[in-house]
Amino acid sequence: MPPRPIDHPTVQIFEEIRRIDRGVRAAVAKHLPPGVSFAQFEVLSYLDRRGDGLTPAEIARAIQAPKSGLTNTLQRLEEAGLVRVEPCGEDGRRKRVWLTDAGREVHSATVAGTRPRMEHLREAFTIDEFRAALPFLKALRAWFDEKGWD
Repeated sequence: MPPRPIDHPTVQIFEEIRRIDRGVRAAVAKHLPPGVSFAQFEVLSYLDRRGDGLTPAEIARAIQAPKSGLTNTLQRLEEAGLVRVEPCGEDGRRKRVWLTDAGREVHSATVAGTRPRMEHLREAFTIDEFRAALPFLKALRAWFDEKGWD
């Protein structure tokens, strides 16, 4: 019997990535305050990690979101008081985004809520297992970035 397409390793890899992504999103969503979406949390998380003053285009590229969708996300975050969007000092056509204290609190509370699950994950796998998976996953992502598969 010939192998079925679902048995091919590339199909299996992407199925595993999809299931992991879905599980992570669901776990995080359980700890988000009402009215805050996972997409909004991604923006808060990126700003928390990378710092304030980024442009919407930089954020969109980093989280692989369409710029139009990110504009809507930033508007909602700004309305909720979680980010501040201001014109860029050097170029008035551009905007820069800052995380507010309320945005930092939402991010910190969400991360704290997921901490028990993260600790279970770290107990289940060694740091070496995570390190061993990284080269392939980074190469796969880089290939997609290079080919413009978004």
